[in-house]
Amino acid sequence: MDYINLGNTGLQVSRICLGCMSYGEPTRGNQPWSLDKDSAIPFFRQALDAGINFFDTANVYSAGSSEEITGETLLSMVPRDEVVIASKVNGRMRPGPNGEGLSRKAILSEVDNSLTRLGTDYLDLYQIHRWDYNTPIEETLEALHDVVKAGKVRYIGASSMHAWQFTKALYLAELHGWTRFVSMQNYYNLLYREEEREMLPLCEDQGIGVIPWSPLARGRLTRAWHEQTPRSETDEFGRNLYSERDKPIVDAVIEIANERGTTPAQVALAWVLSKSVVTSPIVGATKPHHLSDAVAAVELQLDVDEIERLESGYRPHRVVGFR
Repeated sequence: MDYINLGNTGLQVSRICLGCMSYGEPTRGNQPWSLDKDSAIPFFRQALDAGINFFDTANVYSAGSSEEITGETLLSMVPRDEVVIASKVNGRMRPGPNGEGLSRKAILSEVDNSLTRLGTDYLDLYQIHRWDYNTPIEETLEALHDVVKAGKVRYIGASSMHAWQFTKALYLAELHGWTRFVSMQNYYNLLYREEEREMLPLCEDQGIGVIPWSPLARGRLTRAWHEQTPRSETDEFGRNLYSERDKPIVDAVIEIANERGTTPAQVALAWVLSKSVVTSPIVGATKPHHLSDAVAAVELQLDVDEIERLESGYRPHRVVGFR
């Protein structure tokens, strides 16, 4: 496994981040396809054995049970300081007023709830899970600065939003002397490259670490176009992301994988990793080969012609992944 600094920080993370959204009690929240603790344990062990030290979850995943499983499992296997644990805040955690969002009240409450569920005294990376249009960004940034100064969080990051919003947040943090975002977790893969227009150049210019979610396009880049999985059959969000015009890209991924004697997943991830602005794509794993493919992709070097074949079929998409 290779390691890389997260943006302009000194924090070193593995080139693959294990996304823990896949792990949670199926009866909690709205993710019936998630794996319970006993089923999740082998994936954490496999990740650690492969050298992965970066794990991403969120308070809202499986109504908090993803954090519970992630913390309990990881910390039973390795000392706390050997892993980088990231979580997120914004999603609704309870009914009624103040049950979601990025207000000072929500952040100060939810960071403590996340730490309790994870069973740790601090988070390495605490990310805002989208933009909150109902809270002034100044309030959010000052609250995040305070949890850093309180020792509950080491670094802060953001996730999918407009580039102008991220620019505003970076500017205001500099203006007030607040803790600055060090990472952007955005939606980026071979089938969705709209982030190349503004967000990725901004991150490169500002030294922001990029940790893309859905680098395999919710599995679309790992199998033949019309092949379905149990998750894809019930994935309402994913159903509207892609169309038949994306099929030539999937076909190119499969063709290059066959020529290389490897898997489509490795080719698709190798393409993401070939972008210098990308730090560590977030990969979900519910089968052992999901992780082994991700780790192998770190060593797979695509040539210029292969990258051209993969990129030439791209057509602009409507902006999705945030509101």
